[in-house]
Amino acid sequence: MSKFKFTVGPWNVHTGADSYGPETRQPISLEAKFAKFAELGFSAVQFHDDDVVPNMNDLSEEEIKAEARKVKAMLDKYGLAAEFVAPRLWMDSHTADGGFTSTSAADREFAMWRAYRSIDIARELGCDLIVLWLAREGTLCAESKSPVTATKQIVEAINNMLRYDDTIRVCIEPKPNEPIDRSFCGTIGHVMGVSAATIDPKRVGANLESAHAVLAGLDPANEIGFALAFDKLFTVHLNDQNGIRYDQDKSFGVENLRQAFNQIKVLCENRYWEKGYVGLDVKAMRTTSDEDSYEHLKNSLEIFKALEEKAARYNYDYADKLIAERKFEQLEMYTMNLIMGLV
Repeated sequence: MSKFKFTVGPWNVHTGADSYGPETRQPISLEAKFAKFAELGFSAVQFHDDDVVPNMNDLSEEEIKAEARKVKAMLDKYGLAAEFVAPRLWMDSHTADGGFTSTSAADREFAMWRAYRSIDIARELGCDLIVLWLAREGTLCAESKSPVTATKQIVEAINNMLRYDDTIRVCIEPKPNEPIDRSFCGTIGHVMGVSAATIDPKRVGANLESAHAVLAGLDPANEIGFALAFDKLFTVHLNDQNGIRYDQDKSFGVENLRQAFNQIKVLCENRYWEKGYVGLDVKAMRTTSDEDSYEHLKNSLEIFKALEEKAARYNYDYADKLIAERKFEQLEMYTMNLIMGLV
């Protein structure tokens, strides 16, 4: 029995379309996904704003809230909570040049409108967390934006959100690249700096995604630990990544079991189950069939729980003895034997 509670987003069960090819699977309704998520043992659902209200740009504020209440009723039907809402700024025509850091004042105003509506939606769903994946808050042309101005614009946008609702928490999900090539907030360290500059740093934290840390050339467990050290890990997106390529969102643990084990180990050592959910931001392979649309979620849960059990059996007394004697080769092999089931 896992100590953790797990979440997943509707986008993690998708049609298989990518930048180079069309859909390979049929779409699945939101309610059907909720029913399956509950069956698989997930406790909550992560949302983009337009997962909840698809045509929100065409609706009034009250109409958006009314649509959100319909989704809340659907969540209640299946015993699910909402973990967070994220404004999907990167997919809108208004934000081709970014949202909060756009060179267009009108587009920056639109980005704030979507951020405020995300807060409204979150409140209707019964959650207090807003996640910002700052996907286009960077540059394709290095000279197109001042990094100083842009960083201040991000801070001010978050301040506006904190002023709009004095109980909401804002969580930045850093990524060093893709779809832009120079991000203004690419790592957990950047998130800490932005958080410290806001009007209420206690309400501004981080969402660490395993793959994004790998893309930055960093170790995901260390990034998780860095955020935990400052009590800033508001949520996590666990998955896997085959090196510094495009963002793959592979099933958790399928590429690097030791790296996956150490992410769970640091979460267990700091009793993260008391602080937040474990999000699985994983996507099915493009060649996956319709009937296997949820296998990647099952696999990720199975790997997580197996490694959690191994982390619970980690012999800290033995490890401390090896560390004191600087027998790091033995410590490394002990860890590998534990992961392989040999001890």
